[in-house]
Amino acid sequence: MPGAWLILPTYNEAENIGPMVQAAREQLRPGDSILIVDDNSPDGTGAVADELAKTTEGVEVLHRPGKLGLGRAYLAGFAHALAGGADYVLEMDADFSHDPHDLPRLIAAAEQGADLVLGSRYVAGGSVTDWGVVRRLVSRGGSWYARVVLGVDVRDLTGGFKCFRRKVLETLDLEHVHADGYGFQIELTYRTIKAGFRVQEIPIVFRDRRVGQSKMTARIALEAVWKVPALRRRDDANLS
Repeated sequence: MPGAWLILPTYNEAENIGPMVQAAREQLRPGDSILIVDDNSPDGTGAVADELAKTTEGVEVLHRPGKLGLGRAYLAGFAHALAGGADYVLEMDADFSHDPHDLPRLIAAAEQGADLVLGSRYVAGGSVTDWGVVRRLVSRGGSWYARVVLGVDVRDLTGGFKCFRRKVLETLDLEHVHADGYGFQIELTYRTIKAGFRVQEIPIVFRDRRVGQSKMTARIALEAVWKVPALRRRDDANLS
């Protein structure tokens, strides 16, 4: 059975990581793995993760020296998972905004032929709960903006609940991914589409985090705004 690796980037998620690993482990298959990528969290998340690795089958921890960005954490996780023989690599938030019960659905869609599966808030059947009007508008508007500028037919470009086939990550030039945060999610999906792979969106319900504080900042949101046109310009330049 092809193996899946779930990448969980963490920074100050000591309260969430234990319950999240337990919930994800229950949804994953025997032989699947969980990789926690911790950025030296000052709240002790890394130490909690190390204990989980000792007591929970299929859990590994990758420690980084500091808070180096979500995109860099995922890239480090991808490299580790591919070196470990992963056939499918999943991205997921560690704060329960993504429901672990959806993991089998993402893997199943990849097994049925999709090269990149997106857990989508903005296709029929998807939704967002617990957010105010302003945050909903910013998120949906960001996806619409990126979709229009890049000229792609994906409804949820900024989402971070994904399942990649191994061949996608091996094909993409990951060393030259420029963006982080929302921009990272947009860039990887766009690169996947431009490389000719099949992208499928499946509906999910996105919820606000259970405990702790959001890592989203104005800088991360603005990065996506100015890097989307730059991404399109680089692509156009490569075609000329």
